[in-house]
Amino acid sequence: MPTILLIDDDLTLLDVLSLAIEDDGHTVLTASNGNDGLARIAADLPDAVVCDVNMPGLDGFSLCQRLRSSGNLVPLVLLTSRDNDIDEAMGLEFGADDYVAKPFSTRVLLARIRGLLRRQNAPPTAAQPNLVGLHLDAERLTATYNGEPLTTTVTEFRLLQALTSRPGVVFSRDRLLAMARGDDSVVAIRIVDTYVRRLRRLLEAVDPEFDALQTVVGAGYFWRES
Repeated sequence: MPTILLIDDDLTLLDVLSLAIEDDGHTVLTASNGNDGLARIAADLPDAVVCDVNMPGLDGFSLCQRLRSSGNLVPLVLLTSRDNDIDEAMGLEFGADDYVAKPFSTRVLLARIRGLLRRQNAPPTAAQPNLVGLHLDAERLTATYNGEPLTTTVTEFRLLQALTSRPGVVFSRDRLLAMARGDDSVVAIRIVDTYVRRLRRLLEAVDPEFDALQTVVGAGYFWRES
């Protein structure tokens, strides 16, 4: 049974979400602030984390940033009362896998959690060959570029898989979201641009001349054939 950690300083919301997530077949852990949440992640190793952004002390963005900078890739959904593209992009830039704006339907949040768990536990396929220095291991969900490890979220890894599955083929944003996320949740299609921007930064940090991930204006993205 998957374990979900909820982090929120709103104790009433914690109780409501805990019941809903337990009813959906998961074990629930809770923390009422970011620092306690970090400690629980380290001690209890949850399968996924749902964290509020607007908390005193260590907020959700900072918690996400600390996790990713330490190499912890636990699937993470951020909750916020601020519904705009800038906040959404910030969450994804810091390494969150998903983002849900308050007020939200509990059904929507449960669907996002199930989608993350499916991506995390998707049946492995054979490791892909090197593609201009990129190597993906689908069984371990690890990526390397020119021998250097890349710290990607689950969604970013799936996006790389999708792009490199057919080098030279242009994928629309809709298609990439469907392939990377594997669910039918409604999200802003421009999220793909943020994911691609993060991936390019990771790859360019290894090789400043990296240019295999190409944009076709008005159409989408493709991985350039070697």
